[in-house]
Amino acid sequence: MKNGFFREIKSDFPSGMVVYFVALPLCLAIAQVSTGHSEYLFAGIIAGVIGGIAVGLLSGSALGVSGPAAGLVVIVSDGIQKLSMMPGGNTDFSYGFKGLLLAIVIAGCLQIIAGFLKAGVIGHYFPSAVIKGMLAAIGITIILKELPHAFGYDKDFMGDESFEQIDGHNTFTEIYYALKYNSPIAIVISTVSLLLLLLLEGKFFKRFAIFKYLPAALFVVVLGVVINLFLPGISVMQALEGEHLVQLPVATSIKEFFSFFTFPDLGQIGRPEVWMVGLSIAMVASIETLLSLEATDKLDPLKRSSPGNRELKAQGVGNMLSGFIGGLPITQVIVRSSANINSGGKTKLSAIIHGVILLLSAILIPRYLNYIPLAGLAAILILVGYKLSKVSLYKGMYQLGWSQFVPFVVTIIAILSTDLLKGIGIGMLVAYFVIIRENYKNSFKFLSKDHDPGSAIRMELSNMVTFINKGVLVSAFNDLPDKSHLIIDGSKTEHFDYDVLELIHEFKMHKAQQRKIIVELINIPELPEGGMAH
Repeated sequence: MKNGFFREIKSDFPSGMVVYFVALPLCLAIAQVSTGHSEYLFAGIIAGVIGGIAVGLLSGSALGVSGPAAGLVVIVSDGIQKLSMMPGGNTDFSYGFKGLLLAIVIAGCLQIIAGFLKAGVIGHYFPSAVIKGMLAAIGITIILKELPHAFGYDKDFMGDESFEQIDGHNTFTEIYYALKYNSPIAIVISTVSLLLLLLLEGKFFKRFAIFKYLPAALFVVVLGVVINLFLPGISVMQALEGEHLVQLPVATSIKEFFSFFTFPDLGQIGRPEVWMVGLSIAMVASIETLLSLEATDKLDPLKRSSPGNRELKAQGVGNMLSGFIGGLPITQVIVRSSANINSGGKTKLSAIIHGVILLLSAILIPRYLNYIPLAGLAAILILVGYKLSKVSLYKGMYQLGWSQFVPFVVTIIAILSTDLLKGIGIGMLVAYFVIIRENYKNSFKFLSKDHDPGSAIRMELSNMVTFINKGVLVSAFNDLPDKSHLIIDGSKTEHFDYDVLELIHEFKMHKAQQRKIIVELINIPELPEGGMAH
């Protein structure tokens, strides 16, 4: 058993439980805001269960956790609206939702195809500075977004990542209204919960067996329920109710429980709109998954490398299953993955355990779960956010120099002021601009410091010179003194763009002769008639 699937269960079970407490409100909140109908809340639970169990079993990621993601909320809600338009011109939400489920199945098929086409390699093209910026930004976002819930202001859904919110506020105005319309008992619950989390994660309590095998989050959740049930009876505080608590659908019979599952309308397979929504889901879900995969590998204490192609296939199977039984689209998500890592998860078993607990709790104890205050869960997420955005991360990136620090900071600012994918896009543009700029500056070096009259000036080209380097080469040629002797050495260069070869040979044949400059070429290919030289 030591080398078997359950070899790390002592670590994976408590971390799986922490992920469960993080995932439960997020699954419900994302379902609520995606569909706009409380009767479809179970769609989020289905996606969470499939993401935990099915994707967990198939994935090659040891610590990644999958489920419904906030990044797909707009695509899903807009998709249902578009697909609700029936052939006769009438609108029917149920018709649109069943069309969406078919689009999710199609998205899953496209992801599987992408995995076989080895599209997972895209994940390797995200610069490290951007990935670390994403992690820091998500940490800050979690803290800012969960503060209102900690104060008992629950107008925005848990797990929202966008600066502009669906409730009409933004990240900062939401905090203002939370301070203005706070709930005293929510503040008590979140404050006590956060203090208890910090206390139980200390070295002193870790010495006791119960705190090794049961996560601090479990005690926090229980304490939050107890405070909300009994404190109002001995004080003037009002208990938290309704939207301030977890709101899991409760079935009164087996028949009602199975009514929570919906099947796609296969008759809509010929609708172009269904295919367009499916393509949009596949693209965004795949990009977010690959981003999360790269970020999770960076957070992994063992620095394991997860196969991107296998992950796309696993996500594809997960989305097909989720769409077939009435669930939302699935991606690997960094919030749940980082909660898994920070709670001591070691293998994929923790993700599977979270999915199993999510399924069993939805079947067996939904009524009791609805006593859990969101304020207590907000405290758990705030600590997750802090661990993602520690001061040491900023210091480390600053010490790496401006070429790493600038894309890192820009990514953080961009994500905080827009959303995850837009922020990553802006960060990528800046990172590649920095790379191009560095490449532009480092296209060659002069081995002789001074251009003394009569002495040879040796220019050593870098291992790759492209059209990007033309400007700096032209400037260097123009700065040469007349009647000098220039040696251009391409011995270390593995790749020459045609543009660069053309520039060098034209300079040697024309401009150098006009200025009586002797040009000597070492390992510089002859000018081809067209194309590139290697």
